[in-house]
Amino acid sequence: MSDEKPPQLVDYFVVAGLTDTSRPLEEENQQHRPARPSEPITDVAVIIRSQGEEVPHGFTCIETTTSGHPVDLNAGLLNNPQMFICYKRGRDKPPLIELGVHYEGKDRPKPGYKVLDTTPYSRSANLNSGGPGHQRTFLTYRRAAEPHGHNTLGITDICLVMPSKGESTPHTFCRVDKNLNTSMWGPALFLCYKIAMAKANTLVYEAGLLGRYPEQDSESFPLPESVPVFCLPMGATIESWPADTKYPLPVFSTFVLTGASGDKVYGAAIQFHEAFPRERLSEKQSLRLGLLSVVDRRPVAGRSLQTRKSICVLSHWPFFDVFRKFLMFIYRYSISGPHVLPLETHISHFMHNVPFPSPQRPRILVQMSPYDNLLLCRPVSSPLPLSGASFLTLLQNLGPDNAVALLVAVLTEQKLLIHSLRPDVLTSVGEALVAMIFPLRWQCPYIPLCPLALADVLCAPVPFIVGIHSSYFDLYEPPRDVIFVDLDTNTIFQSEERKLLSPRSLPRRPCKVLLASLHSLSQQLDEMYSGPGEEASLELLLSDAEAARGRRAQLELEARAAFLRFMACALRGYRSFLRPIALAPAPAGRDAGSLFALQGFLKSRERAYHRFYGQLLRTQLFTQFIEDCSFASDRDPCLEFFDTCVDKVQAELEKPEDTPLMELDDPRGGEHTVFITPPEQPAGPDGTEPPARYRYDGFPTLRPELLEPPRDPLVAQLCQARSSAPSSPAPRRTKQEMKVAQRVAQKYSSVPDMWAKCLLGHCYGLWFLYLPTHVRAAPAKLRALQLAYEVLRKMEAHKVVLPDEVCYRILMQLCGQYGEPVLSVRVLLEMKRAGIVPNTITYGYYNKAVLESKWPAGTQGGRLRWAKLRNVVLGAAQFRQPLRQRERRAAAAAAAAPPAPDPLPPRLRGPPGSADGSLSDVSFATDESDRADEGPVGAGGPAGGTPRRGLAAKLQQLLSPGKRPPLRLAASAELPAGSRDAADAACPRRGSEQRDGEPPPRRSPAETLLRPRERPESTASESSVSLGSELDLSDASVGSAGVPKSSEPPADGVAGQEPPAVEVLLSSCSRCQGCSALVYDEEVMAGWTSDDSNLNTTCPFCGRSFVPFLSIEIQDFQLPPSTAEDGSLPPPTAQGPVLSDRRRCLALDEAEPELCNGCPDAAVPRRSERVAFAYLSPLVLRKELESLVENEGGEFLAQPELVDSHPIIYWNLVWYFQRLGLPSNLPRLLLGSQHVAPAPQAQPPDSPCVRVRLLWDVLAPEPDSFPPLYVLWRLHSNVPTRLRSWRPHGHPFSLAFLEAVLSHVGLSEVHKAIALFLETVAAPGGPRNLQRSIYREILFLTLAALGRDHMDIAAFDKKYKSAYNKLAGSLGKEELRRRRAQPPSSKAIDCRKSFGATLEC
Repeated sequence: MSDEKPPQLVDYFVVAGLTDTSRPLEEENQQHRPARPSEPITDVAVIIRSQGEEVPHGFTCIETTTSGHPVDLNAGLLNNPQMFICYKRGRDKPPLIELGVHYEGKDRPKPGYKVLDTTPYSRSANLNSGGPGHQRTFLTYRRAAEPHGHNTLGITDICLVMPSKGESTPHTFCRVDKNLNTSMWGPALFLCYKIAMAKANTLVYEAGLLGRYPEQDSESFPLPESVPVFCLPMGATIESWPADTKYPLPVFSTFVLTGASGDKVYGAAIQFHEAFPRERLSEKQSLRLGLLSVVDRRPVAGRSLQTRKSICVLSHWPFFDVFRKFLMFIYRYSISGPHVLPLETHISHFMHNVPFPSPQRPRILVQMSPYDNLLLCRPVSSPLPLSGASFLTLLQNLGPDNAVALLVAVLTEQKLLIHSLRPDVLTSVGEALVAMIFPLRWQCPYIPLCPLALADVLCAPVPFIVGIHSSYFDLYEPPRDVIFVDLDTNTIFQSEERKLLSPRSLPRRPCKVLLASLHSLSQQLDEMYSGPGEEASLELLLSDAEAARGRRAQLELEARAAFLRFMACALRGYRSFLRPIALAPAPAGRDAGSLFALQGFLKSRERAYHRFYGQLLRTQLFTQFIEDCSFASDRDPCLEFFDTCVDKVQAELEKPEDTPLMELDDPRGGEHTVFITPPEQPAGPDGTEPPARYRYDGFPTLRPELLEPPRDPLVAQLCQARSSAPSSPAPRRTKQEMKVAQRVAQKYSSVPDMWAKCLLGHCYGLWFLYLPTHVRAAPAKLRALQLAYEVLRKMEAHKVVLPDEVCYRILMQLCGQYGEPVLSVRVLLEMKRAGIVPNTITYGYYNKAVLESKWPAGTQGGRLRWAKLRNVVLGAAQFRQPLRQRERRAAAAAAAAPPAPDPLPPRLRGPPGSADGSLSDVSFATDESDRADEGPVGAGGPAGGTPRRGLAAKLQQLLSPGKRPPLRLAASAELPAGSRDAADAACPRRGSEQRDGEPPPRRSPAETLLRPRERPESTASESSVSLGSELDLSDASVGSAGVPKSSEPPADGVAGQEPPAVEVLLSSCSRCQGCSALVYDEEVMAGWTSDDSNLNTTCPFCGRSFVPFLSIEIQDFQLPPSTAEDGSLPPPTAQGPVLSDRRRCLALDEAEPELCNGCPDAAVPRRSERVAFAYLSPLVLRKELESLVENEGGEFLAQPELVDSHPIIYWNLVWYFQRLGLPSNLPRLLLGSQHVAPAPQAQPPDSPCVRVRLLWDVLAPEPDSFPPLYVLWRLHSNVPTRLRSWRPHGHPFSLAFLEAVLSHVGLSEVHKAIALFLETVAAPGGPRNLQRSIYREILFLTLAALGRDHMDIAAFDKKYKSAYNKLAGSLGKEELRRRRAQPPSSKAIDCRKSFGATLEC
């Protein structure tokens, strides 16, 4: 697998400005454009004409309103003083930037405002001077600060409006919401003013490219040609200024470019001015700039010439604050100096040597100079799409009510034109508008900062969202069917042709909650910035900048969550109206009407809101949303997150839910910071500092020879986050699915039966993560997929708790990958049958598999007829089957032997109420086929008498181990594994069912009694066996969910009588470090926590946490070719008659009565090795496996390097797959690892096989421990044990003691067995420390004596718990716990039932 390139912080650095080929944006002969004011307003005045005051020199009097009505500030009064407002333009002083109205006594003037209290003739300027009882009203104004630049914003126009005459605020004007006429008579009158940039002597040209780095386009992202016009959206200008004009500060702006595929590229630019040579101007240009006199064409003195340039960076990441600091540093560097290093060095250093922040290194501190640095933090991990939106900026500029009105406009796809004099605000608000409608995605033209050269898009006949500089309206007449949003005046202008829906058309309760949340956030914002500007800035910069930034980020999150909640309420229940594709798709299969029940969804909404929903359903927004939900796309994680939000919200509530919708992990709290030093300065010849020789008169043309290559390429690799490899289909859960799984695990960790099923669900999730690798290696792909489908059905039958839909999702995509759409439909139906509603990701993969796969031929008439004929034949056979069964029963009854006498001694007989004198309280399971062999079953009388008496005779022999004859092999049991698997696959699950026409074979009573009822066909047949017999993991009485049978060979390579090349013994029995007690598998599972990062389990005896281990013993039996045919006895196969042949515990149910439970010594391995690795919880293992698959690829799971490079993951997977009987090729990978010697060259490559055995007890005994009771039983029985290192110690456990314990258990007197054990241990000479609990000792001993198939462990657990409670009354529970006599917890019992009752020992 090749590593993908890490994310790059900056893609391009661009310099834009005026080029020789730039065309003018304003035609020189253009006469029809509206006249623009050349100078701003610098003064206002109030005159009283009734007192003889005239308009001052240079002032203009406002005598009419906007529609021509006469203006009189005191109209309606008897003594009308005839007061008027005047204003003056000029550049001799800073312009006015704000006007206001002050009511004396009611409010205080705002800071920085001056009150206009006198007229130019020193009379009172009270606008309401009708009498002493009227409110004194004065004008107020605020002037721009000194020094002011040529392009300073100022008031350029003033007007008065009279609402009673139908007048409204003119477009782009600000209205002072205080009535100038406060008297009881006369119409209301309001003051309006316009803020603009009054520029004179300016030529505007289309911006061009002056420089770029790198010069060559990237293959993945070539530099768009339109970037220069976005850097200078109002064009590259040539301006004539007065000689003493100061340079204005650089203006920062941002923009967004959207590619054809919908991906966004973010741009950050600063605009600045620099000197322009007069020699490059023509005479016509000089005349327009005022540099030549009109009459005699003489140069005008006292003027300077400037041009506007821009520098910009392009990136796929909206780090606007970081880019602003970097660009400002570069600009300041270009106007200062001299410098030792050229400007190009800093640019190339930032682009090459500043890495993208990763989870391992979330903070990048870049030191650009001794005085300049910037901090780059990794983007907040969010399920929402990456965006440069600022909802707080939206609220600050528009307010809550206008924000909701714009939400309606965007949802109904209106034409929106956003304009402002602040270009940096346009992009933030535009991004917020398209982000507030998540999960819908804006499909029409979207240009948050539109250049003047592209303004023709406003005439497009389609919906759009366009942001533009407000000076556009000084040049052009805007379209009439557009909704204007003025961010500077907090107003929305609607034309008569384009009326918005009222916010009342939105669902009432969700809209009410949204407005309440936005008003609360707006109030908090006002409190944050309520102080004076200087004080607020000082506080933010010096005392509490970090806290203020964190508070603003929290408010931003709350604002986004408010809009998200509204959308979740508005679209709730939409998934139930999706229409899955269940047949071969038609040509119109991707149409929204065929994928979604539009009318059904509309009828499910309240009738009052049908108008809004009707418009919403007809938009491109909703159509694309349905397609995204129906087919797999890159938006699946976002849509899956939205589905969880829909499940959380309650639309009928009138307040937000307590549970937050967005739980973001902020990585900026990480302590790992990468420090990037400034570029190194070259040393002088004598080690001195080199001379500073780089000085710039303006921003220079970039010189390629000065752009240095990456200084340290390893720096970028520090923060490189490896990307997902193209591996298994959708193997990794989304972050939202991980959070849901974590919550489910926390919920079920306190519920014993559900905790076991939760662990089991994660185990199956592990296998389905491995499934693509298994199917890829399988020779029959369809058979492997069908096997996985059967596993899903088995999981549903056993009510396994699946924390997510990964199992179904992977199988669906594999069906599409291997062309099985019908099976994919069956998987979806199985998923719905299990009560699981597929989320967006699963639903998308399903539809993709159904659409892209080749369906079977539509004409299946012949196949249908053959199927009907087959059904007829099978039906006839079913009618004949009862006749055959009656004949077999009659034949069996005629050949039945007479019943045998009951040899059970009185001391082992049951209570007087027992019917047959057997161990009545211990459940013994026998098959119906066994009863058919030993006596008639049916209408002849009681069917259970004869088997019971035979069982009692067998038990008498079992309890006398010293009298047994020596062991011999049973030839009847040596059935090859392959033959057995084929037979099991062909037969039904129940042992009582035989093939038609095939009578059951005759067996001896002991063989019939003790032979297992059935054997799993998969790998569990080689591993999951009990102390006394092999275990059927799919037996419903046990409660596990094993793999269904199939005709495929076992995955571990055992076939026929071929001996294994390698045998692996696995045990999860771990010793607690605190109390030295042995904790067994089910107890380890019960002690795990729901934390998927916690490796510890809890000891059930001392309560301490410890890390459990998997103990592994690898035995290599591979022999050289010369000794492979020496005639020696091969190692016992999986079908040996007794478990000691297979290094297992005693298996009496595999031998005849006269056989001793032993065998000749097994083959000695050529090489043996023992290792131990951490035993991981399925939750922890799944997290690690997902990370491994993401980093290394799914193909890595099929490589032998997995064993050596990731041994913990490998051995845990082998354990779980073998435990559940799930097929895999993992054991074969061991042959290529360092644990196994290379196979002989003469051996075929596929001949070696690996056999895996799972053990319940420890692999090796402790040196100072005494043998457990079941081992002592074998030693007394002269049965070879798996471990020959057991030696009889000075323990008091004699044969009589063992028989007494078994006798008490058989007579349902478990409390006497416990008391006997406690008394024996407490006697002098007894063992000091008990590694195994008393429960475990008695259980193992009973299993060894009786066999698994003849003992019900669940019944034993109940009896032991009852006996424990009985003894607790006399000895006390604390004393019993101290002496380790307590029964296992209900959690442990449920884990054992779910994962399979017992392993081998």
